[in-house]
Amino acid sequence: MNDEFLRYFRCPPVCARFTRLAENPAAKGFFRFGPDAIAYGAFDQANADVGVALADADELVEVGEDHCSLPFDPEEVITNLRRERYVTRQSPPLVKQIVRRLYYLLRPAFPVAFRRHLQRLWLNGWQQIPFPKWPVDASVDHIFERMMLHALEAHSGEEIPFIWFWPDARSSCAVMTHDVETAFGLDFIDELMNVNDGYGIKSSFQLIPAARYTVTKEILKSIKSRGFEANVHDLRHNGHLFDDYVSFKANAAKINYFARLFESAGFRSGALYRNQEWYDAFQFDYDMSVPNVGHLDPQHGGCCTVMPYFVGNVVELPVTMTQDYTLFNVFHQYDLDLWQEQLSIVRKRNGMASFIVHPDYIQTPKTLDVYKQLLACLDEMRNDDCLWIALPGEVNRWWRKRDKMSLVWTNNQWQIEGEGAERARVAYARIDRNTVTYRVT
Repeated sequence: MNDEFLRYFRCPPVCARFTRLAENPAAKGFFRFGPDAIAYGAFDQANADVGVALADADELVEVGEDHCSLPFDPEEVITNLRRERYVTRQSPPLVKQIVRRLYYLLRPAFPVAFRRHLQRLWLNGWQQIPFPKWPVDASVDHIFERMMLHALEAHSGEEIPFIWFWPDARSSCAVMTHDVETAFGLDFIDELMNVNDGYGIKSSFQLIPAARYTVTKEILKSIKSRGFEANVHDLRHNGHLFDDYVSFKANAAKINYFARLFESAGFRSGALYRNQEWYDAFQFDYDMSVPNVGHLDPQHGGCCTVMPYFVGNVVELPVTMTQDYTLFNVFHQYDLDLWQEQLSIVRKRNGMASFIVHPDYIQTPKTLDVYKQLLACLDEMRNDDCLWIALPGEVNRWWRKRDKMSLVWTNNQWQIEGEGAERARVAYARIDRNTVTYRVT
């Protein structure tokens, strides 16, 4: 009942004692937990349809002395959301399967304008999808915050200490990544690194190991020698990596081989296809294949959090920002409005803004200018608002270290122990007008 909450906040176990109200057999479904979160799990008032007025489980919470009783299991609900278990897993209709196979087979021959038209047809109706919430869904984070509110109530409103989310008291985090789709994009890597360096922002490049172009030792060296990261991007980027478990296991072994060859710690699948239940086959430290909201991706769903989380031994760094291709070719937007809206939501939650910008799609003056505006915006936030701009590998290492840190009461104060503690900060949660606020020391 308490493990995921403690892992999220890294607060002393004595500060978080959650129990389950008397269990009654209940089917899984959707319900609310407070005004901002939609949950999915076993709850006797849950509804199979997320689009209707949902019961609020928060009304049934019982706050006692030093403990809280919930009408659902938060461990189950959080895992259901993060791992997208609320999505009905059905095989696509035969027509869609055929269309997808034909698309990836013929894609190299399609003019870009025709590809855009096909993708818009495929995405038709996405605005009617009620959950996850567009443009950013933070249901997981709202659930944890609501639990913190009740934990504070159980401790008579006294502040609860925890280990702040980011190093050096940084307010939030941003990660820039580049998926290299074609040889055209591969040839632009050096120039893109120059652009990034102009703003002091390092990034990672995800490279397809077994299709479309050849990844040489020289390319890998040129990326890493300049302080950027090189990661594995799918195997062939043909949309079939997760079609069935037998073929996936065989392909995962090949992907793991290329990870060793590239000396890469991270992975992202093509087109963000994924099945988190199979991730134990990967030998990566971190994955970047799960969107926060997947309405505009070939595979719908979303992990509903703006924070990293663990999938077994893998650290998941969710994609929380709209991809550049979608911004330019689906929305026809050539400004920062949507990205800034998403950044505002993520930063308000002290979360991680994770971008995918393809070197293939920012080589025109118009698109490259938008990207430079984004870099300038992030650089300003770093200087003015304590934004931590980090490589994905840095976030992975920090999240693992933080997960092993602990708060101990020493010399009449809370202190952090564990590897990396010198960069960690003690924070305090408190109630302010029936909401949770944080202060960092």
